Amino acid sequence: MSATQTLAEGTAVPQGTPEDAAYWEGKGKTVAWKTLWVTTFALFLSFSTWFMVSAIVVKLAGIGFKFDKQQLFWLTAMPGLAAGTLRIVHTFLIPVFGTRKTIAVSTLLLALPCMGWYMAVQNPNTSYSTFMALAFLAGLGGGNFSSFMPSTSLFFPKRSQGTALGIQAGIGNFGVSVAQFLIPAVIGVLWLGTGQSLNEKGKPTKEIFLQNAALVWLPFVLLAAIIAWFALRDVPVKANFREQLDIFKEKHTWFMTLLYIMTFGSFSGYSAAFPLLIKETYGKFPGGPDPLKFAFLGPLVGALVRVAFGPVSDKLGGAKVTLFSGLGLLACALGVTNFTHPSGVEQWNGFLWMMLGLFFFSGVGNASTFKQMPMIFPPRQAGGVIGWTSAIAAYGPFIFSVAFGAIIASTGAPTAFFYGAATFYALCVVLNWWFYTRRGCEKPC
Repeated sequence: MSATQTLAEGTAVPQGTPEDAAYWEGKGKTVAWKTLWVTTFALFLSFSTWFMVSAIVVKLAGIGFKFDKQQLFWLTAMPGLAAGTLRIVHTFLIPVFGTRKTIAVSTLLLALPCMGWYMAVQNPNTSYSTFMALAFLAGLGGGNFSSFMPSTSLFFPKRSQGTALGIQAGIGNFGVSVAQFLIPAVIGVLWLGTGQSLNEKGKPTKEIFLQNAALVWLPFVLLAAIIAWFALRDVPVKANFREQLDIFKEKHTWFMTLLYIMTFGSFSGYSAAFPLLIKETYGKFPGGPDPLKFAFLGPLVGALVRVAFGPVSDKLGGAKVTLFSGLGLLACALGVTNFTHPSGVEQWNGFLWMMLGLFFFSGVGNASTFKQMPMIFPPRQAGGVIGWTSAIAAYGPFIFSVAFGAIIASTGAPTAFFYGAATFYALCVVLNWWFYTRRGCEKPC
């Protein structure tokens, strides 16, 4: 029996693994933290390029592209569709190809959507189908999560995984907020290319350079790919594709998938839809909020909380923190419905605070669920489960954006969506309590 098999079955602590105290203190800790920081830098850029579309889309109509509301929501949805699908593939890459090749190549591929969007927004004849294809390509960044995070988990001992994964995912998620915050600033300055005339209702016409929203990430993407190629080493676990399919026989794979949809599915879904949601719900009023002045706040809150609650989950246990997250999401989803059919801009503050509450509690759960999975499963399976659950939850931007667009088109307000979300959150709270939290539960974690 190999050391890898022994570790996977949990029957011993092999030498040269993160659980081996002598190895960890002598060499493992240094390798693990170097891997964490390199992959976290790359993951930050992955999220930035994944969510740059949500910030670009709100300006397309203003520079002359004739797309209706549902078409715009579909553009914000496509990166999520791609990310979820690509994450399924990424789930199985690390044990087959290793950390170095997987991280370096997948980071380099982010240059494709950066260059594509750079060219497309400068051409007023760019078709809607081309934008849809480019939106799908932006999902390359979302797919990376399901190989980056499992790789990191395999370098750290279980006692530290909540903290390590909280840091990585939190800083990675921070890329969403940075994209939505930075893009409004960089599109005001000419770097390369030609400008566009921006005409928005009730505002003076001005020149912008929307191509900068994609171009700004390109040099950092190239740098991160080079660093990853030369600085990373492979994880101490190898398995072919067939061997990794055993995670689907475990019912807890499916339970944790639902819980991660509740947490990261909500974070990513609301992050993608938030700018257009602000515009469609409150932008119609005189003095209504500029979506890009507020949209970055939600992802910022969720990312910071995810970092903070990694150590909390290590200390208190992931399941208890997930219970807190689910109850908070349920309360905020119901609370926001008081502000989703407004009569004026004076209700804006209530809407914003309830939405920030949803981001806060989704960030809490993003950290705690990543503590639960390594406690429920042995190391190699835990990596696969982290990848799989991340893949399915990454469909959040697709599902949320399409659902918001359809519901607003048919009812004029997003209220029904939040009632549906609240129902799902309630079911997840019960599931987490029954299997992972209550006294005598099957898998206390």
